[in-house]
Amino acid sequence: MGEATDMSITETARNFFEACEAGKGWDTCKTWCTDDASFACQSGALADTVTLEGYTDWMKGLFTPIPDGRYDLKGFAADEGRNTVLAYGIFRGTHTGEGGPLPPTGKSLAADYVYSMEFEDGKIRHMTKIWNDGHSLAQLGWA
Repeated sequence: MGEATDMSITETARNFFEACEAGKGWDTCKTWCTDDASFACQSGALADTVTLEGYTDWMKGLFTPIPDGRYDLKGFAADEGRNTVLAYGIFRGTHTGEGGPLPPTGKSLAADYVYSMEFEDGKIRHMTKIWNDGHSLAQLGWA
């Protein structure tokens, strides 16, 4: 993989998405992001998460209670004129590992979500996640 500035925003977004969704955390994901990349999500579970570093590390931590976590990419589109890439996926997994608010429930989730990644100088400078955390937490038996 080359530096983010050597790639199109589509390639950069895809590399970031795959690493983030595999729980690689900020140490890997920062390759494709500005140092101060921001994050937003209108959900209680991520209410205090305002940096992309914080979010990628949150995703990494999710693989402790949900060790079989995986995504199913349903759509991926770049709007070069607006320097934005959208990714739509379904995150799937089962709470079989320790961690989370309860002991392992054995319950599974299938959570729809969208990443809207905004670029500056070939790197992600902001990402908004569109996700219904209440539905996901209920599926896992956490709410």
